[in-house]
Amino acid sequence: MVIACSECGASNLVGEQFCGECGGPLTAADSVSRRSQTAAVDPATTSERRHLTILFCDLVGSVTLSSQLDPEEWHATVAVYQRAASEAITRFGGEVVRYVGDGIMAFFGYPVAHDNDAERASRAGLAITEAIVQLNQEAGRTSLAIRVGIDSGQVVVGVGAGQQVDAFGDTANIAARIQAVAEAGTVVISEATLVAWTFGSPGLNHS
Repeated sequence: MVIACSECGASNLVGEQFCGECGGPLTAADSVSRRSQTAAVDPATTSERRHLTILFCDLVGSVTLSSQLDPEEWHATVAVYQRAASEAITRFGGEVVRYVGDGIMAFFGYPVAHDNDAERASRAGLAITEAIVQLNQEAGRTSLAIRVGIDSGQVVVGVGAGQQVDAFGDTANIAARIQAVAEAGTVVISEATLVAWTFGSPGLNHS
């Protein structure tokens, strides 16, 4: 077993008192930290089967926009949009799990599940479109358009190789495909999400 030096991050054998790379002292905390990191990415202890509603949100025409703007201006534009979208998602109980370029993936139903997660996700999508309309009304702002795709279904939530929480199953792929074909400024939900909205998420108490 190896431990990581808290000063430089270099790997050292257990029992060594000083780092072979930087010469700094190795402490018990280094060993604990290393074991904690290993445990944190063990799929066997972190995976969980859940019924999730997954929301994908993306900017329309981002390639064209990024070519028209200075890199710093483009970065600031994306940051403002992502902040507005994230606020809408969290307001309705969703969890932003990943930023992919100018795209956003969010879970409704993990880590906290509600019997109306499908409705929450759909309302969050509408709130995002409203937030973008408000941003576009501000003087000096680059006009933006977004599209949102949402699907619901059974997945396994776990930590992948990149140490990020991910959903394993078709639901994320379907949500992404729906988002890709949605019209600018719209929120499109799958039939599975409509059913979950109407009857509630499976496996929860609806009394």
